[in-house]
Amino acid sequence: MDASRPRVVVSAQMSLDGRLTLRRDHLLMTSPEPWEALRPPSADGVEAARAALLEQTCHPTAVLEGSGSLVPSSAGPLLDLPPPSVDTTELYEDFVVPRAAKWFAVVDGRGRVRWTMKENDGYHLLVLVSQATPAAYLSYLRGEEISYLVAGSARVDLGEALRRMRERLGVACVVSTAGGGVNGALLRAGLVDEIQVVVYPAVIGGAGTPSLFDGEPLGQGEAPASLRLMCTQVSADGTLWLRYEVVR
Repeated sequence: MDASRPRVVVSAQMSLDGRLTLRRDHLLMTSPEPWEALRPPSADGVEAARAALLEQTCHPTAVLEGSGSLVPSSAGPLLDLPPPSVDTTELYEDFVVPRAAKWFAVVDGRGRVRWTMKENDGYHLLVLVSQATPAAYLSYLRGEEISYLVAGSARVDLGEALRRMRERLGVACVVSTAGGGVNGALLRAGLVDEIQVVVYPAVIGGAGTPSLFDGEPLGQGEAPASLRLMCTQVSADGTLWLRYEVVR
């Protein structure tokens, strides 16, 4: 693994066919999902054991999400923000409120999320933006004292963002609970080190239904990522817990 960036663990609950939601219009974090119909009785215990193992083995200090888990895909940049109150050049420098040991990092290069919560259960909000993010949105984040890191030009460069999280914030491990867009981008950039999934005994199907790894297809001549099975657990009611390491 590149020592200049944190270890990246993709962690998710999914159906047997790799779906993260029931339909494309269901948001991972804000839409009520009837997952209870899919979750066997053992699911709570298995998910708690997975979280405990992650804490014990990886000591993660950041969780990664995408803005698509919070707002619909049709949502554009926030348009009703006041003009910037400080010099634009200053806005495109990292802004870190020095108070957090753990971070809830969200990729939002287009400035689509209006934040109502800055901290939850010890995790402080960190927005990952780029040089193309609207200045008014960066000014809004500063006014709300929400930390952000600037990584990339036309869009958020996830590799650069991870390196800056390591350098600026001392983050050694990131757990991605994001949707397929962010996970797929991490995969294509060679940034995924470990995958942990809890698989429910159900199938969902449907073209376009979000899955664990979406995004760009493999290019001509590119090979799939090879995995090494680290451990597996099978519950009597059909729940699977799988842990893989990505083989470089």
